[in-house]
Amino acid sequence: MCEEHQHSSREDGTVQSDDHTKTEQGFRVVITGKGGVGKTTLTALLSHLFTERGFTTLAVDEDPQMNLPYAVGVPPDESDRVVPLTKNLDYVEEKTGARPGAGWGLMLSLNPDVSDVVERFGVEGPGGVKILVMGTVVAAAAGCLCPENALLESVMRYINLREHEVILMDTQAGVEHFGRAMAEGFDQAVLVTDPTFNAVQVVKHAATLAHELGIPTIHLVVNRVRSEGDIRKVQTILGDSLDLISDQFYLPYEEGLLACEPDVRPLLTSSPPSPFIEQVAGLQRALERDGMVGHSDHHS
Repeated sequence: MCEEHQHSSREDGTVQSDDHTKTEQGFRVVITGKGGVGKTTLTALLSHLFTERGFTTLAVDEDPQMNLPYAVGVPPDESDRVVPLTKNLDYVEEKTGARPGAGWGLMLSLNPDVSDVVERFGVEGPGGVKILVMGTVVAAAAGCLCPENALLESVMRYINLREHEVILMDTQAGVEHFGRAMAEGFDQAVLVTDPTFNAVQVVKHAATLAHELGIPTIHLVVNRVRSEGDIRKVQTILGDSLDLISDQFYLPYEEGLLACEPDVRPLLTSSPPSPFIEQVAGLQRALERDGMVGHSDHHS
């Protein structure tokens, strides 16, 4: 039920941080869409599937609900103790020179060195999945120069990509955050929706924005599909925006999600795999294929 097309890859394979240039040896994927459409569940499933394929996987939780550790399978008592990066005030001050809420009397470093962030704050999940809970900042205006935003933007620019590593970022609802700094360095975007008008409108906007930001490969995931009519409805609403989509995946409604949530792992152990998991696995293969193509192009 999916259509797959090859694509051209991003030309620039480096990320700048201070005076150091890092050559990307893995790839990054941003996952976005309207709240409640299943982004966190999908991110958790992909994290485990990539790990099973031998990738070093870092799942970054940028959603203010901070549900990703639970979905990956981190025990609730441990997940409850996770403090998001933006609430680690000492770390924010150490790196940016300014403490959140301390006023504007200090010089603020807009490009802090955060190369130690995963080592210091990454949470180890089941199966070796690493999770980094970013937290979020509600800015009074776009481009707010507050310490938390400076830190988050630097983290997303700098996070080291090692050989055979994939970074999956589960973003907050909507596309308001989808600015150039956050999208820099992402090879692929996964736009998640369900067959409702408002959710499809969000991914329609996100597809245009991702294209304008230079993200070369855009995957569409339609969750909770119950009929061919749902598919036709989504495609009709998207219209010409479908031309921006590299491939499409239609995930059937999955009863088993409610039975096992928040931990997604039982869904991956059912035999034979459910049609839902087969589609998610197809998405994982497409992300791996396109990520590896982009990697080889970077170094050709």
